[in-house]
Amino acid sequence: MPVLESMVHHGHERVSFLNDPATGLRAIIAVHSTVLGNALGGTRRYHYASEEDAIFDVLRLSEGMTFKAAAADLALGGGKSVILLGDSGEQPTEAQGRAMGRFVQSMNGTYIAAEDVGVSPQFCDWMAQECKHIMGGEAISHGGDPSPWTALGCFNSMKACLRNLGRKVDFTNLSVGVQGCGATGYKLAKLLRAAGAAVMVTDVHVPTMKRAVEELGCVALGNDRNLFTEKLDILAPCAMGGALDHATIEKLNCAIVCGTANNQLLNPHSDGAHLKKRGILYAPDFIVNAGGLIRLGGLHLGMTEAQIDKKVAAIEETMLAVLREAGNSSSTSDAAIVYAKRRIDATRAAKSAKVEQTV
Repeated sequence: MPVLESMVHHGHERVSFLNDPATGLRAIIAVHSTVLGNALGGTRRYHYASEEDAIFDVLRLSEGMTFKAAAADLALGGGKSVILLGDSGEQPTEAQGRAMGRFVQSMNGTYIAAEDVGVSPQFCDWMAQECKHIMGGEAISHGGDPSPWTALGCFNSMKACLRNLGRKVDFTNLSVGVQGCGATGYKLAKLLRAAGAAVMVTDVHVPTMKRAVEELGCVALGNDRNLFTEKLDILAPCAMGGALDHATIEKLNCAIVCGTANNQLLNPHSDGAHLKKRGILYAPDFIVNAGGLIRLGGLHLGMTEAQIDKKVAAIEETMLAVLREAGNSSSTSDAAIVYAKRRIDATRAAKSAKVEQTV
């Protein structure tokens, strides 16, 4: 689908492209919605197979950020940016970070950048040397690594899933499979191990997986086995999106899917319905992984640490409310979108009414 047609279809407000010959930076910023406030979303550095894949990713991610902020009751809109790498091993540079910062600054605050896959607090601080609309750095911008809050929000969502199934909220002897032991996956595995769960891990980066085994006592999956077919209580996708499609869902052998990855369902409507048909409880990803946004968005909005912690804890009740509403929906995924859109539509209606009163 052409870019402009995709924007109209999904309701995007603005998509901007950058080619910076001086640094070789190629990047895209997508602003999905500013109905609730300026759009905050991470910057992803990734080697995409094609430009079309990068556009597809940034459009889906930015739309997800709109729903994530709305479901978390934050006065923020949804946006995202991607940096297209020439190869998967390309190292970040200050020059490119600063060029990306200038790109974000050109949006005049409509888009607020933070960190995502491939971007560190250092890169955020490089961007912040050229832009005042950056979160996630440690020296120039602030907020730091939000992954501990993302992992905690996922852990809280797992509690909601157990409650929804009428099971005791006790991780002792539960089996959990964590796909991806990076920033959030490792921290989630740590929380699960501390709660008594048996955790199986897999990661394309062997040293990362080895760390989870050696430091946390997780069990690494052998090359001849597939985590998505293992018998588990909970499967936690914590890597890249699109891992769940019709074929993988058909082979799942778990009771619950609840992970930190964005856009876990390749086709949200049909794949969500397929999970429900199979009797597998799917925790909608943009509610599960909202902890990181709550952390950085909360700081941006002036919340205290106590207010942020309370909001991350509230993810459990938000998730439970959505799962209960899903009984009348085709899937939990669809129910979550309806839940988020209610707040967006209510805010849009209130703004329209205010404009009419002033005319």
